[in-house]
Amino acid sequence: MGNALVDILVKLESDDILIKFKLPRGSMQLVDFEFSNMVNIGTEHLSKQIASGGSAANTIHGLARLGIETGFIGKVGKDETGDFFEKDMQNSKIKPHLLKSKTPSGRAMALISPDSERTFATYLGAAVELGPDDIRPELFNEYQYFHIEGYLVQNHELIEKAVKMAKQQGLIVTLDMASYNVVEENLEFLKKILKEYVDIVFANEEEAKSFTGKEPDDALVHFSDLCDIAIVKTGSKGSLIKKGNEKHNIQSIKADSIDTTGAGDLYAAGFIYGLIHDLPLDKCGNIGSITAGKTIEVIGPKMDEQQWVQVKSLIKNL
Repeated sequence: MGNALVDILVKLESDDILIKFKLPRGSMQLVDFEFSNMVNIGTEHLSKQIASGGSAANTIHGLARLGIETGFIGKVGKDETGDFFEKDMQNSKIKPHLLKSKTPSGRAMALISPDSERTFATYLGAAVELGPDDIRPELFNEYQYFHIEGYLVQNHELIEKAVKMAKQQGLIVTLDMASYNVVEENLEFLKKILKEYVDIVFANEEEAKSFTGKEPDDALVHFSDLCDIAIVKTGSKGSLIKKGNEKHNIQSIKADSIDTTGAGDLYAAGFIYGLIHDLPLDKCGNIGSITAGKTIEVIGPKMDEQQWVQVKSLIKNL
């Protein structure tokens, strides 16, 4: 479950655009429709791509490409953007549990710096209207895992109802922290959710520090006291995994980084794929490194068929 967004991916020539629009580098800022249009117009001289996005949607696309049966809960507008999002799900063999709204569909201006860091100006639109009344027990039928993105936590009532219902239905709950500023703004709520409902947590270094005030190794211990499995992603260094007394330091794969958009989302896809196949935690982490590492070699979170062939070959070789 996540924000149903369409990403407009823009490759920047410098960070001047970020300064012009006062967008903190590497952050995810919520903006209104007017501001989103201003950024879109202000970058019209640059190369752009369009792709269905949103953190949880990226993860689900990754799992679907790896052959896992998946579904997605979200809300879109009754417009071309919403139709694009739904058709992309169907084409990827993902079952869309999509509600419709009169509000325009959400979109994210993904601004990619020359060093591949990405900054988001996100207009949530219809996506933000997904509410607790939309969550029904039958949505969880026949699923084993329930993956949610941290970007949803601004709707505390929605998240709490969804994770509570998922646990009642016997699903394993996984949470991706999403962004350091989202963590800072919802810290107490996230602490409660992790302790009571979340089985597996994914966080990068910045998110981990925002949550715990600690560096990755110590943050990992803190997370593992709250959840069954804790993962702290450390960028080009790899990732740290802890479950009880078991701990792994996973190396990243060699990659020619072009754009980090979706890397963390695809790491989660690879890791969950490993869990579904009952693989050891270190192998799950290695698969996550493969899916994340190949993702950063392309613009946007979607790899083409040739790259997925490479991914599956690398996984098979594990």
